[in-house]
Amino acid sequence: MSSPTGPDNGLPVRMPRPRQPGRHRRPEPVVAPENAPALVLAVPGAPSGSSRGLAEETLSIARSELPGLDARIAFTEGDDEEFPGIRSALIQAVAERDARLRMLRESPAPEGAEAAQPQEARQDDGLPAVVVPLLAGPDASHMRRIRQEVLDSGCGAELTDVLGPHPLLAEGVHVRLSEAGLARADRARLFTVATAADGIILATVGGEEAVQAAGITGMLLAARLAVPVLAAALDEEGAVGRIAEQLRSSGSRQLAIAPCLIGPEVPEGLLEAAATEAGCATAEPLGAYTALGKLVASTFAAQAGIGRQQAREGMPVR
Repeated sequence: MSSPTGPDNGLPVRMPRPRQPGRHRRPEPVVAPENAPALVLAVPGAPSGSSRGLAEETLSIARSELPGLDARIAFTEGDDEEFPGIRSALIQAVAERDARLRMLRESPAPEGAEAAQPQEARQDDGLPAVVVPLLAGPDASHMRRIRQEVLDSGCGAELTDVLGPHPLLAEGVHVRLSEAGLARADRARLFTVATAADGIILATVGGEEAVQAAGITGMLLAARLAVPVLAAALDEEGAVGRIAEQLRSSGSRQLAIAPCLIGPEVPEGLLEAAATEAGCATAEPLGAYTALGKLVASTFAAQAGIGRQQAREGMPVR
């Protein structure tokens, strides 16, 4: 026979561990409230099916991070239904949000629902939309165009800063290098990669400001790879070649270009031309890397004031 404390053979019974209380308890997931602003992801560059697919995948990840998020895509050079521009996307997003809030205010709250749904969740908080640029680093020309579109919409939307520099971008660049066979996937592993680079050119676009921002991500990447990393602007003539010579003069022999770029903002052929100029291989841009969607969600949440404590842990480093 068994007793309440164990079987008759005297062996202890493994009981389920109680849910851990206090500060070590896993936080409840953040959910976008009914009155949350819309998220408009501003995609730079010429619209295309590939850039739209990348943006859709990024927003899919963002929605999984922040359930209930009203998110949509807009293009800096878009002007039709297939590729909507930022201004038209904002006007539509705000109109749909206003209609949703109006229905919520006019519908009677179910009996006993007041505690579950505070009255302020049924009201407008004053911020209709947040625009998040799909840019890894500062780019004055793209940001100037996005900012003007936001102002011209006249809807009171706010524009966040770009997504980098941020440790998640360094992680993403590392992953793309390892996928190309240009870096170890993990420094702790004891195998070597024959094609691993011993010097990295971290490529960006946007001039000197972008190079300085990429330099911060470069320091994080250098710590991960234990090799020198220097940033260079693809859109500055001769910059990649100069950085390649600088790395070679300091002892690096096998170089690689690592784009600190998402993809749509890179003019066609620019990355390939840089690889030819430097005489080295190149990894792919970040693309729809998983952590990028998380970064979009946290950047939006921080601007919108949703789940401030959770968002603070993933906010871009400034």
